[in-house]
Order: sequence, then structure tokens, then C-alpha cells
Amino acid sequence: MLEVVARSHRGRICEYKRGGESVSTPFVMSSEGPVSVSRDGSSRVLRLMGAEAPLDPPVMPTASSRQSSGPASFGPVCVARLPLPDPLAIPCDAEMVVVPNAFELRGSPRRLAESVVRLREAAGPGRLLCMLGIAEPSTIALLTYMGVDVFDGSLAIAAGIRGARLMPEGEARADRDVSDENASDLEAECAKARAFTAAGRLRELVDQRAPSSTSSVAALRIFDDAAYAYQEEACPTVGGRFACNTTQALRRPDLRRHRDRIAERYSKPPHKRVLLLLPCSAKKPYHTSKSHKAFASAIHTARHDTLVHEVVVTSPLGIVPRELDVMYPANSYDIPVTGEWKCEERAMIRGMVSALIAQGYDSVISHLDGDVLDGVADMTRTAVGDPASPASLKRLDSALREATRGMEPASDFTERREMAKSVLAFQFGREGADAIMDADTYAIGKFPYWKIIREDPSDRSNKVQLGMLTPERGMVSLTLEGAEALARVSNAVEMTDFEMKGNLFAVGVESADRRIRIGDEAIVVRNGEVAGVGVAEMSGREMEELRRGIAVKIRHKRK
Repeated sequence: MLEVVARSHRGRICEYKRGGESVSTPFVMSSEGPVSVSRDGSSRVLRLMGAEAPLDPPVMPTASSRQSSGPASFGPVCVARLPLPDPLAIPCDAEMVVVPNAFELRGSPRRLAESVVRLREAAGPGRLLCMLGIAEPSTIALLTYMGVDVFDGSLAIAAGIRGARLMPEGEARADRDVSDENASDLEAECAKARAFTAAGRLRELVDQRAPSSTSSVAALRIFDDAAYAYQEEACPTVGGRFACNTTQALRRPDLRRHRDRIAERYSKPPHKRVLLLLPCSAKKPYHTSKSHKAFASAIHTARHDTLVHEVVVTSPLGIVPRELDVMYPANSYDIPVTGEWKCEERAMIRGMVSALIAQGYDSVISHLDGDVLDGVADMTRTAVGDPASPASLKRLDSALREATRGMEPASDFTERREMAKSVLAFQFGREGADAIMDADTYAIGKFPYWKIIREDPSDRSNKVQLGMLTPERGMVSLTLEGAEALARVSNAVEMTDFEMKGNLFAVGVESADRRIRIGDEAIVVRNGEVAGVGVAEMSGREMEELRRGIAVKIRHKRK
């Protein structure tokens, strides 16, 4: 029986139990223990808590032979040799999928990434994935991040016997047998992968380790590109602080999802007529920083502020409209600030700003210090050196007054309603935003604490709260009434017919919207009626396929 107890993108910590014994993943097998590999004559045998599986058949095709064979089943162990058959079908009773000749993927980054994705997709979230002969200290974090659970030390030991010292930072030559040192570093690095996974920051360890070899850099680049959909499914919509210290970090799936959602879901609030481009800040969310409070002193000097659309320009996200700055990942990232823009950053930012401008503004004001947006559009520049200096703020105030001269300001009611609708569209999609924010719905409160209220059109004194935006959560949390509005469109989890006492566990899930991600609002439905609403602790696919663990942490439930 397997239970996922912690996740970091595709990396995970699992508790696997069988026959009274248990292990915690990721781990490195040895020749002893509840899960181990040993030799039986000239062949290897994998032992899984009382079950045995021979790994080396008499005829062993290589990964490059193109002579694939179907997986072999030995009780709870499924042995899948390379090359993998197409389609790849895993027996229903398998609890672990083992690839005994994974060593043949070493030095082939594309085949490695493709093979891991195919294996994990076929195995699903409820089985362990074991790849033998491929782990070394510099790659075990990357392999864990890709979705591999179990490793062995054969490669590290064999290399050490030949005098190759394998370390997390790379490989060095030695004039003696260093297999013990290699094995020790492999175990230590696996422990680090577990620690970073438990903290939700495994990608940062991967970004540190990948540059140790050209093949690891290539594998990560290919994985980020070709396997984005596979990664994004396991990528949470909430999280803590993380660092983007390398160019490759720009391609993290959570950052790419932000950029995709801006392109696919975001529309500027219709009453915003002046686009104001602002620099980011080290402190997150931006509106709490000293510099952005200074900007606010120049922006909110009169009622024209409702016409001004504040948009933060930043790498690695591109753009962050003010109403989204409490949402992940805008509220969580750190990046080195040097004033220099790499080509990839420039292209990404210029493209996103151009697309936003194309939505239609009367004028554009740039309060940025630098030339990253030169030539993108006609715009007024207001920063004089430091954007937060008194001279810059004075120029900003004057430019905004001039740009909005003669315009009728939008009401505070319109400002809150349209800004809240933008948040809902980014979080739930435009159809979801329309379902919640209909003609009788509006927002009250002061950003970033907005309550979404719906009135009964036949009795305006009859009001009900549908949800609330808070910076602590970083998104809109729904009430049962808000859940009823959204359930017709998305984020529904159908439970079996029983009385839910507390949280909803995976064993009680009948079906789930496959678009649900960890951290999303999840609406529990029983017999066509909303039974509760809370936070998804699994992706939609995991809710359907896993049998243990909390699927939805319930906030409100129907009495």
C-alpha cells in the first residue's frame, strides 16, 4: 500500500507498506533490507518485502535494439526492460515498476526524459518507479524531480572501482578505489533530495546540480520543454518562497503556467485606460514593499487612480497586474537583481507587454529604470534614476494627471468589481469568473482583502458571500454558495454516497476534474449536490487513482 506524504512538483516522498514492512522514498537500495537487489548466479533478483522478481532474462535486448518486449509480472513487481513497448501497459496488481537496464539511458538526455515520462504515466501515481544502474550523486535529485522513486548504487560503485570519484558537483579522477565514497555521497544526496522535497523546493536543488554535467543540463532543458504538461499536472498553485538563480529556472513549470494563464485567461479590467508599468521589488507581495508604497503615494493622489492599471514588469514572470500580486508564484519568487537582462528575459517581457498593450489603452507610462521596453510602444518615461526617488515620484504624479486629464474616473464599485473579476478569471478561467461574478455580484473591502457578495435581485437586502480574496491564501477561497456557482463549470470532485465526517480522502472519490491542481479550490459533490468545498491536496488524477491520503481538505461542508 502506497501513500504520498509530501510532493515537490513530480518529486515525492511516499510511504510504502507491504507484509508488515515499510520504506520511505526516495531511497537507494542495497543488497540487504526489505527492498534489495542481489545476484543469483549470473542474474540479478529484486526482492520486494517477500516477493522476488528476476531482472535478467536469458535473452536481453538492449535499449537501442528496437526489439521491445512486454512487461514481465512477478506478483507486485512489474519488470519493464528498455526499449519500452508501445503501448506500455502495466498489470493492475503491480505495486512497483522496475527498469533493470536504465543504465543504457545514461548519456542520452532525450531518451531519458521521454522514458521516465512514459513509465510514470503508465504506472500512474499509485506505484513505485524504480530505475537501476543510472543514479549518481549529481543526478539523483533530477531523477527524483522527474518522478523516479527508487534507485540502486551499482553505477556509483562500479565507477568508484575504476577510480572515478562521483560527487554532487561532478566527477573527478582518483588513483584508487573510491566506491565507498561514491556510495556514501549517493546516500547523502538522496537524503538531500528528500529534505528539499519535504520543503517543496526540490527544483532549486535540481537547478544547482544539473550544471555539473552537460547531459544533465540537456535532460532538464528537454524535460522542461517537451514534458511541460506532465510537469504542470503535479505543480501546485500555492507555495512558499523559492529562488530563481539560474537561466534554466525561468522555465520552471509554475512560472510558465503563470505566463500561459496571463496569455489565455487574463483581460485588462475594461475601465482601465492608462497602463502604468512598474518595477518589481525584493519584498513580496509587491504592494507591501517600501518602493511600491512610495509609488502608491504618487498614484493614489486623486480619483484618477481608478483609471490607472498598475502592472509590474519582472523576470521570471514577465508581467504581474497589481490585482494578482498576492497570488503564487508572484508572491513567492526571489531572483538576483543586477540591472542586466538576458536575451531570453528580454524577449519574454517584451512579448508579454506588447500583448497587454494590444488590449487597448489610451496611453502607456513606464516607470522603469532601463531600456528593456525601448521600442515596444509609444510611452512616457517617468523614472529618473531610482524609480522611488522624490524626483521620479513627482514626474510620475504629473504624468498620470496629464494622461487622465478630462477622463471620467471609474467608481470605487466598478474598480473593485472588475479587479476582483480579473482575479477570478486568472484563478478559475473566464467561464468560471462569469459563473461567479454575474450581474448581481460585486466586491467589497480594501485590496487585498476583497469579499465577493451576491444580492438577490428581488430583495437587495438579501445578500450572500461567495468567496474572499486574502493574501494569506493567495487566491479566492469559496463559500458553499460560491462553490455552487462554480461547480457547474469546473473544479468538481464527485464523492461516493456516504456521510463525510471531516476531510475527503482519496478512497472516497468517484471522479475528479482533471484540471484540479494541488492548492486549488475543490468542490465536493455528492449525488449532484454540493457537499463541501476546500483545498485540493492532490491533483485531479491523483484523487481518482490513489487510494490513500487526503484528497480535499474541507473548509465548509453541508450540514
